[in-house]
Amino acid sequence: MPHALARDGTRLYYEETGERSQRCTPIIFVHEFSGDYRSWETQVHFFSRRYRCITFSARGYPPSDVPKARAKYSYKIAVDDIADVLRHLKIQKAHVVGCSMGAYSSLQFGMRYPAMALSVTSVGAGAGSNPDTRAAFLRATEANAQLFETLGMPAAVRSRGFAAGRIPQMLKDPRGFAEFRRIHESHSAVGLANVQRGVQAKRPPIYQLEKALRNYRAPLMVIAGDEDDNSIGPALFIKQVCRKARLWICPSAGHTVNTEEPDMFNRNLLDFLTLVDGGCWKPRDARSVVSVKR
Repeated sequence: MPHALARDGTRLYYEETGERSQRCTPIIFVHEFSGDYRSWETQVHFFSRRYRCITFSARGYPPSDVPKARAKYSYKIAVDDIADVLRHLKIQKAHVVGCSMGAYSSLQFGMRYPAMALSVTSVGAGAGSNPDTRAAFLRATEANAQLFETLGMPAAVRSRGFAAGRIPQMLKDPRGFAEFRRIHESHSAVGLANVQRGVQAKRPPIYQLEKALRNYRAPLMVIAGDEDDNSIGPALFIKQVCRKARLWICPSAGHTVNTEEPDMFNRNLLDFLTLVDGGCWKPRDARSVVSVKR
């Protein structure tokens, strides 16, 4: 099984699909908390005809290593792991596409490794960013970590119930939702507990990233489902402060637009990547911004 070595020695499982040559532009997909490398299957089927597609499982998600020490998990380490997978594959630059937890890591990748990012696509970022619900988010994060530790998988998944952002997929695509649950239940309880405490609970909210977003260098695509309440506000905020950002709100969609509406997602992402690859992506023209006098 192919593994890339992170800088601290953690092994990260990855898969490659598509032509592995310098002529074929790479895309690396970064998964959400409840997913893993398998969460991008419909994107790999579509984009591997045109791109070199890389998926990988984050640390804590088998078949990647599951370090037991909590110090081995942080949002900064998660960003470094993306860079380490690319370096292992001798890829200097790639399009970076992330969902939820992976969306946050992808946004941070564009800030910390701008020379390696051809573009960044953020899908469903922003959980825990709302200051009004931040304390409740942190309490839920710790409660979930304890559930994973005490009940294990899949009992903890059943005990947590359905998050609001998952309901749209459950209603419209029961088979796809069942696959999502099957993948989630197959994870490591130790890994998920450490990710909750080390990554989810410690990362700065989206609204604290304004300065970095205003100075963002990479072309940025921001995606949110219109029924994903945790992501709509942060998506609008990013669009408002980042001139490099393009915003697409997917209708009648929840948290994971790439699995809920794969056809619409793939076509919108392809349009964005085509503009970037063709050198036609431009920042927002300042003349289009309406200034409001108070």
